[in-house]
Amino acid sequence: MQFTATITRSKARFLASAYGKLSSFSEPLRRVEPPYLISPSPTVCSTFQPTLGRHRTYHDGRPRGSLWRGKKLIGKEALFAIQGLKRFKNDDEKIDKFIKTHVLRLLKMDMVAVLVELERQEEVSLAVKVFRVIQKQDWYSPDVYLYKDLIVAMARRKKMDDVMDLWENMRKEGLYPDSQTYTEVIRGFLQFGSPADAMNIFEDMKKSPDPPEQLPFRILLKGLLPHPLLRNKVKQEFEEIFPDQRIYDPPEEIFGLR
Repeated sequence: MQFTATITRSKARFLASAYGKLSSFSEPLRRVEPPYLISPSPTVCSTFQPTLGRHRTYHDGRPRGSLWRGKKLIGKEALFAIQGLKRFKNDDEKIDKFIKTHVLRLLKMDMVAVLVELERQEEVSLAVKVFRVIQKQDWYSPDVYLYKDLIVAMARRKKMDDVMDLWENMRKEGLYPDSQTYTEVIRGFLQFGSPADAMNIFEDMKKSPDPPEQLPFRILLKGLLPHPLLRNKVKQEFEEIFPDQRIYDPPEEIFGLR
C-alpha cells in the first residue's frame, strides 16, 4: 500500500507540472493528425533542414542548388584562379602576372576545370588564355574535345577570327572536329555574314574521316537561301549523300530572288 501511494503522489506532481506548462500557451490545443493526412504548405521553413528540433527561418548564406553542387566539384585554388582572371581581364600586365603566379601552379584537373568554367560563363577570351597555358604543359596531348568546347563557345559569341586561329591550330595537330562543331562554326559564319568562310568549313567537313551528318548540310542550305548558286551546289551533294531525304525549297519570291 505504501508503494502504491508513492507512485500516486509522483503521478500527481507530474500531472500538475504538465498542466501548468500547457496553460501557459495562448493558443488552444489542436488535434494532431497523422503525417500521411497532412498536406504541407510551402513555407519558408519547409525549405530548410530542421536544426536541434526547430526549423531554420532564415537563409544561412550557404549557396544551394545545382550551381553549388557544380562548384563543389571545383577546387578552392581553381575558384580563386577564375575570380582572379575575371578581375584582371581588362589589364594585360596584371593578368599575365596572375597567370604566372597562380594559374601555372594549378594541377592538371584544376586547370582544365578553370577552362571549362570560363567557357560556361562565356568568358571566351579568358578561356583562350587558359587554353594556351594548357598547351604548354608537359602533360598536354592534342584533344579534340578541348578544342570543340572552346570553338563552339567562341562561335556562339561570333568571335570568328579567334575561331579560325583555333581551327587551324587543331588541324595542324591532326584533329578533326565532330558534326556539332562543324554545325556551330558554319552557323557562326553565316550569322557573321561570311558565306564564303562557311563554304570553306563545309569543304573541310567533306575531308573528315567521320561520315557526314544531315544537320550541317541543313544549316548551310538554310543560310545560303540568299545565295542560290552556292546553295544549289550544297543541295546536289546533299541529295547524293542522303538520297532518301527531302529538302524544303521555299518560294523564291519570299526571299526576293526573282
